[in-house]
Parts: sequence; structure tokens; C-alpha cells
Amino acid sequence: MNSILPSVSTLTAGARPARPHVSVVMVVYRTGEALAESIKHVLAEPLVDEFVIVDNGSCPREQDLLRSLALTEPRVILKQGHGNIGFARGANMGATTAGGEHIIFLNPDANLQPGCVAALVTAFKGQPTPTIVGARVLNVDGSEQRGGRRGEVTPISTVLSFGQLTRRYRKLAAFEIHREHEPLPTGPAPMPTISGACFAMRRQDFEALNGFDEGYFLHVEDIDLCWRARRAGGQVLFQPKAQVVHLGHTSLEHPVKVEFHKGVGLTRYFIKRADSLQLFAAAVLLAPAIMLMSVFRPLLWKMTGRPI
Repeated sequence: MNSILPSVSTLTAGARPARPHVSVVMVVYRTGEALAESIKHVLAEPLVDEFVIVDNGSCPREQDLLRSLALTEPRVILKQGHGNIGFARGANMGATTAGGEHIIFLNPDANLQPGCVAALVTAFKGQPTPTIVGARVLNVDGSEQRGGRRGEVTPISTVLSFGQLTRRYRKLAAFEIHREHEPLPTGPAPMPTISGACFAMRRQDFEALNGFDEGYFLHVEDIDLCWRARRAGGQVLFQPKAQVVHLGHTSLEHPVKVEFHKGVGLTRYFIKRADSLQLFAAAVLLAPAIMLMSVFRPLLWKMTGRPI
């Protein structure tokens, strides 16, 4: 987390709260109209003591909005001027800036729902170190979104899920990554992987894991963090009572570019965690297929009318 960063400016309306309990960290980059609504929901949450916004390079209108907010809202701390340093590096910057005992990482196109913050924080009671608590991610229509709770992400499961083979062939169903169609647990439940759209960690847990791996530029850093938490003897929990509406696909960047970064991230992740020659070979051999599927996903979304 101790990266050498470009010159960074910090704007805040006043002194930071003494010993904040909950800090929200949001990394912003060309989000579009969804940004203002997401910020509104954060500031409407009374349990949020501090709101750190890391601006990786918004359009001029959004930059003005964020500066004005930072100068008028005491809970907001704005980091600007460092350029597009990627999500993982930006999130680490935000966590280092934040003073909260609990840190909630929130996408700029996600809207906190009533009770979400309380449900995330209370889930840590009695849990080991490190623990990650992920929210239930919803679509605008209230249905559960893909990616909020996921199984083990491996090269094989990724290729089969991306190719929709797990849906078409019953014998391959065990390789399906996404679990949104499974019965909803009544309380926090162990889950191999949760969504980076909205999740919480205790500060000491985040620091114990050295934060996000900054080798990821965009996407997969959340999967990597979950894996490292479990490998360190901790756990990942899915908290169904913590709900967030995630708009998704709001970025002003071209979707192919976004999905390209996901493919690169997945390839890096599989090579990183390969602890045998067989897994390393699988990661390398399947890398081209994963990259192609990632890049062509936006086209498939248009053709099928649903996320792949």
C-alpha cells in the first residue's frame, strides 16, 4: 500500500471526525450520471462517519461537482490530481486516507440501501482475522445481480461459465461460478468470493493483507483479495441483509476496453495462484480463450439481452 504516487491534492470542508467508526471509500473514473445518485445515498446514511472519494480522472463537470461537495460536506475527503492510477491503487490510497475502524468499499454506480451499512458492520462480530463481508448486490428491478456471491474462480470454471456451458449441460453445473439462483441464506454465510461493488473490512484486516494487489488495474482485484483472505486463515462472508443496487455498465469508457482489463486480470490471477505445474499450465493454455471471451462479452450482451 506504500506506493509512490504522483502529486495529489486533498480537499475537505473541515477537520476529519475524531476516530471515525465507518469510512466509505469510493474510486471514481468517468462514471457518468450514476455518480451523483450514488453519492447521495452514501451521505443519506447516518452511520457513515467519513466518505473518501478518490478521483482517478473524472470529466470536468464531475470534477466540479466533487470539489464543491468536498468544500461543503464535512464528511467528504476528496483526493484528486493523481491521474488514472487504476482501481486497486486508488482504493489503497482511499483506505490509507480513511480513518475508520471499518472501511466500506463502494462502486460509484452502486446505491446503498437502508440498513446496508449496519448489516455489514455487525457481521464482523466474533469473526476471525481477516474477514471480508460482501453485500447482496441487486439489479434496479430488485432481482439479485450476477457476481454478488460466487464460488471458486478457476480457469476451468471461468471458461465454462463465460461460454454458458454450465447452463446448457447439467453435468457441468458444478463448475458454475455464480450462485445468485441458490436459496438466500438467513444471515452471513461463508462464500468463496463476493463482489467488489460493495463490501466491508476491518481496518486491521485490510492492512494485514497489505490491501489490494496493485498489479491489477481494473477488475479481479476483489477476487484476489477474497482468495488471499481465505489463504491467510480468514474467511469471506456474504451478508444477505446488506443490500445495494448496482446499476453496472455506466462507465463512459468503451465496454470492450473495460472487459479487456478483466481478461488481463483473470489471466494474472490464475497464474499468480497456480501452486502446481498442472495449474500453471492450465492458466497459460486457457489465457487466450479467457481473453477472447472477455473482449467479446459486450457483443454477446447485446445479442442475448442479458449479462454473460
